[in-house]
Amino acid sequence: MAGRMLRLVVFDLDFTIWQPEMYQLWGKPRLTPIKHLNLSKQTLKEAQTTDANKILTDNSKTPITVFGGAAHALMEINRLREEGHDIQAAVASRTDEPDFANTCMQHLKLDDGTTLAECFGDRIVIDCYNDKTHHLEQLRKQTDIPYDDMCFFDNEHWNIQCVQGINVHSIYTPDGMTKKAWRDALKHFEMTDW
Repeated sequence: MAGRMLRLVVFDLDFTIWQPEMYQLWGKPRLTPIKHLNLSKQTLKEAQTTDANKILTDNSKTPITVFGGAAHALMEINRLREEGHDIQAAVASRTDEPDFANTCMQHLKLDDGTTLAECFGDRIVIDCYNDKTHHLEQLRKQTDIPYDDMCFFDNEHWNIQCVQGINVHSIYTPDGMTKKAWRDALKHFEMTDW
């Protein structure tokens, strides 16, 4: 473990950062007035957007929500960056609806006021034709961060298995990103005091 430092946190999007998955949507995500929906306070919190009176839904009014653990991890990364730590968030996604995903990242917002797009910046690889090893290779070249200093979260076990050969610490999140998965990453990189 000596010399390893968590510098790049890479997330899958569909059912790791948010739900539902993009292929499950009925049409492109769109901002829908909250007043036309009957949603719990929890769902409204998880579905925050850049417009306080609207959330993202599909044509059937299914809300697109950010998992609480994903929001927590991204806000922690934002806080660490503000404190001067060399850490970044990135995306490695195989979604077959990149336009839908980009719409979600532009509009979905965290409690700290940042959008998902602001959290990830230009560190986004969306490519449904290549595996996650290829995605992480692109991010390594783009950021100049070695695999040893990366952590990858994904809800698909075969994606976790796929990247084992390149020495990226990977955490399986079958039920979406959780706070426990984030704590496990921090523990692995000996960052539990942060």
